Amino acid sequence: MLRPCLVILSLVMAPLGATSLWADTRVPTSQAEIQIGFAPLVKKATPAVVNIYAKRVVAVRSSPFAGDPFFQEMFRDFGTVRPQVQNSLGSGVILSPDGIIVSNYHVVGEATDIRVVLSDRREYSATVILGDEESDLALLQLEGVSDLPALPLRDSDSVEVGELVLAIGNPFGVGQTVSSGIVSGLARSGTATGTGRGYFIQTDAAINPGNSGGALIDVNGDLIGVNTSILSRSGGSNGIGFAIPANLVARFVDQAREGRTQFERPWAGMAGQPVDADIAASLGLPLPGGILISGLHPASVFAMAGFQQGDVILAVDGQAVNTPAEMVFRMTVAGLGAEAKVTRVRDGKQEVLPVALEAAPDWPDRDRREMDEQTPLPGLAVINVNPAVLVAFNLPLSTTGVVVENTGPYGARFGMQAGDVILDINGVEITETTQVAQAFALGTRSLTVTLQRGLQRLSLRSRL
Repeated sequence: MLRPCLVILSLVMAPLGATSLWADTRVPTSQAEIQIGFAPLVKKATPAVVNIYAKRVVAVRSSPFAGDPFFQEMFRDFGTVRPQVQNSLGSGVILSPDGIIVSNYHVVGEATDIRVVLSDRREYSATVILGDEESDLALLQLEGVSDLPALPLRDSDSVEVGELVLAIGNPFGVGQTVSSGIVSGLARSGTATGTGRGYFIQTDAAINPGNSGGALIDVNGDLIGVNTSILSRSGGSNGIGFAIPANLVARFVDQAREGRTQFERPWAGMAGQPVDADIAASLGLPLPGGILISGLHPASVFAMAGFQQGDVILAVDGQAVNTPAEMVFRMTVAGLGAEAKVTRVRDGKQEVLPVALEAAPDWPDRDRREMDEQTPLPGLAVINVNPAVLVAFNLPLSTTGVVVENTGPYGARFGMQAGDVILDINGVEITETTQVAQAFALGTRSLTVTLQRGLQRLSLRSRL
């Protein structure tokens, strides 16, 4: 799967959060209507779609072994590190007259210089006010503007397969371009590559490199999604593109308006798997569907609401969920502080339970400890595991003990990575941060550290 950079549509001069009625849509009924086509809609929507040019500086190591399958890994720290400027081209959509713009994180995330060009060729500098790599969304703010054309957000849950849509963007840098198609699928999850993952609207409107961050609009000019990726073997559009639903964009805007600098989503504290035909038969369910809870963290809001391992979740706020990604999306759209109505099946009985949606608790205390010069790895920072740490480092729910927060220069050379779980040091089991410095002191001639990294158990050794 490829991530194009730019695409899709824009819309009318309307306040952020405005919605339009979707009751009076129809196909053209006369030759005159056919000749008009989408021209009035395009003329109205394109001013709210912008081109984005972003730069970022990355460290590139120049090595004579680059590209060699064997020596490149062996001498990965060999060579001179030099700064290099990377450029990216993408699109964005104006969401409010005061200059809030939505785009993709992979277009503007970590950029050091962002330039936004409007359809009338005005140019502005922009800063990222809220970004999230996992959702692949970022909000930009233009300074000193108050009268920009903006697209209203439509409730993306009301979108149906078969609806006509337009995509407006700047594919391949040729200039603003409009393509048409239909919504070809909903609730697509697990289809994106890279960092963005979740729940998408699928369309056959042509999306190509340069379209990322652009708008996907309906025939009323309302924004229903932000284009983010395509499925392609050639690099061009094959008629399968994906857009992030507008309802998720709305939550980003809400949190940006609240002054948040990091996007927060409700924490389920749960592991689960889709209910297929075999699982449905074993549980006595009439049809496959929903999520079977396979694990619950003690601090999970679902555990507190009365859910147990073996329960099946069918819906959140009346919307069916068939994958963990769908459930996370539904919880995120409901928002922090909300109370979701979750449909559960246990022992063949179906009921709806309220679940208070909260962020992962940052408790018990992380008790951060940084190693000093008296230890073999000065600068190494470690923290105790709690639910917030599980989320930050994407660790399994069952993880306990101590996690590497920052390797420091010596820890990195030793082979450690942020997110590693320290199991033991010099033969001493590590369960809390207070034990780390003491265990380091036991090594006189050598250092041995056992780590858990994902599914791997690693043992690192070095002479002192």
